[in-house]
Amino acid sequence: MADALLPMPTELTSFINEWKVKPGNLIMVLHKVQEHYGYIPQEVAVEVSKILEIPLAKIYGVATFYHLFSFKKPGKHKIAVCLGTACYLKGAQDLLDEIDAIIGCKAGEVSSDEKFSVDAVRCIGCCGLAPVLTIDGKVFGCVTADHMAGIIAPYQNDEVN
Repeated sequence: MADALLPMPTELTSFINEWKVKPGNLIMVLHKVQEHYGYIPQEVAVEVSKILEIPLAKIYGVATFYHLFSFKKPGKHKIAVCLGTACYLKGAQDLLDEIDAIIGCKAGEVSSDEKFSVDAVRCIGCCGLAPVLTIDGKVFGCVTADHMAGIIAPYQNDEVN
């Protein structure tokens, strides 16, 4: 499957070549790839395999071991709902259910219009504001399912970049 983002930019290729001989290079390279694309495209993983001269299976093994790496292109807006203990007890699952009802997207998925990706995360670090979610890093605290439509609407209507 071809990716419109390829060929790989020169600065990314240079970074990979710079790290090629350093210990721990694969993790650093995968971080840089994900930082650039927002995920690890299959075609880029193949190129990284060639440049670093390591099996593609090793790249997939490392990238799937660490939850922060993804092989799925994220939506334009990233929603993260905290499912830590305080948030869960105060209704975080209801937030996920309401998000699914509004945009048709469950945790771990990307909406059909590719505007949103939704993730359930373990802790955002705002337990006193439980339940908490973030959209593109902006924190929303003390959220109820009734708040979700109003929170999501500006992102749906492209009022927020």
